[in-house]
Amino acid sequence: MGNNDFAGETVTITKTEYEELNHLKREHEFLRQREAWLLEQLKLSRRRQFGTSSEKTDSAQMSFFNEAEANADPKAEEPKLTAIKEHYRKSKTRLTTDKLPPDLPMEIVEHELPETEQSCPDCGHSLHVMGHETREELKLVPAKAVIVKHVRSVYACRECEKTNDHVPIKKAAMPKPVILGSFASPEAIAHIAVQKFVMASPLYRQEQEWQRNGIQLSRQTMSNWLIKAENDWLTPIYNRLQELLCARDVLHGDETTVQVLHESGKPAQSKSYMWLYRSSGDTEKHIVLYDYQPDRKQERPQVFLKDFTGYLHTDGYDVYHKLPSNITVVGCWAHTRRKFDEALKALAQKDQLGSQALHGLNFCNRLFRIEKQLADLTPDERKAEREKQSAPIIVEFYAWLETLKALPQHPLGKAAFYAQSQRKYLERYLLDGRLEISNNRAERSIKPFVIGRKNWLFSNTPKGAKASAVFYSLIETAKENGLNPMDYLTAVFRMAPNKPPDGSVDLLLPWNLAVSN
Repeated sequence: MGNNDFAGETVTITKTEYEELNHLKREHEFLRQREAWLLEQLKLSRRRQFGTSSEKTDSAQMSFFNEAEANADPKAEEPKLTAIKEHYRKSKTRLTTDKLPPDLPMEIVEHELPETEQSCPDCGHSLHVMGHETREELKLVPAKAVIVKHVRSVYACRECEKTNDHVPIKKAAMPKPVILGSFASPEAIAHIAVQKFVMASPLYRQEQEWQRNGIQLSRQTMSNWLIKAENDWLTPIYNRLQELLCARDVLHGDETTVQVLHESGKPAQSKSYMWLYRSSGDTEKHIVLYDYQPDRKQERPQVFLKDFTGYLHTDGYDVYHKLPSNITVVGCWAHTRRKFDEALKALAQKDQLGSQALHGLNFCNRLFRIEKQLADLTPDERKAEREKQSAPIIVEFYAWLETLKALPQHPLGKAAFYAQSQRKYLERYLLDGRLEISNNRAERSIKPFVIGRKNWLFSNTPKGAKASAVFYSLIETAKENGLNPMDYLTAVFRMAPNKPPDGSVDLLLPWNLAVSN
């Protein structure tokens, strides 16, 4: 028998009833926590779908750390108040913020009165031009297709024709085509590539656009052009860029999913992966390379980076932590900050100010503000300032995490666990002034592929996926080096088939190739 004090009364119940009551209490508490967790997930899901993607913290939240006082300069003079005359200001129009290149071609259209109307309506004498009124318009000319016919003259000797059995023949020089036996031009292939890999327009949409202009150009033909051009001319450039990339000291890495319909041994619905590796901010010659692989296994980055020794910025994916010891993995504070930001946004608005989630978020914000202040320093100066300013904050942050009591399944608990499990990787950006506090550089570079994937959805074959990886690599590398992708690809497809046999592929690298509009 057992006694249970309930509402001021003593009730006698059996042991079975007592155990059943405790079971119901435990089940009720589990369901209550489960409901709270599901509501948090629903709130986060709605925010991801409909809310802002910015990770900036509200200035009202920042007051938790008295940031106004922390950033105040007591020596600064107060601004002087000056009375100004009341006036009205015209609202700015859209044209005042838009900028047009000064070297755009200009057409001048003159508007004049007919000769029969160039007389004074009062006295009848002829009028003269006293001035002009002008306005400018931006005129867009849609892309147009042109057939380029190459006509090569063939020469023979008249005298030899009369007197000799052998007649020498000479031919005028003519550039080799980008694809033998095809009517593809460098401009056409570059245009198709830019439309797909920059503007995210799938080949079937381009096929429809060609048809609307009266040109029957199938998506199969366009696909063949892209794969052939990639294999013949772009892959050697890609391989050379990989050699140069792996010779660097600091890299960034990331990966995202891609679906390939016809891949040996895999169902069409399965996931494949597009890996990304890129240079860091310590160079003026940037390299961005995509690497298609059928899975997310450890050997994928290990094979790609087999010649690399140095620092690799990544997220918290465990595969990177298993790379050889000659690669030092550096963690991403942006991911840590993002998890505390999600924990904060899972709370009701009234509960956010003064919460533990905001406290953790502000630790991360302090580190990022320091990095912004150190942006213009040399690597050695930046390293010294990080040891002086950032290292104590990190120590304080992890000491605070030790005191934190949060359920493992709660967003705050997940944020704390991530930060603690990644500690040795997160602290490594203090080792070298060339390192960065986050892996945002890689995330920005992989975003064009993610945007394109939303439009073309999948690759048909592994060969197409690999061609896409090469095209994305050269296009993003060109963009990172300040080149127009259309101009760069056109220049490559013109020069690559016609460079000397002993000509180095280095001539085709973005920072070496002379690109003209």
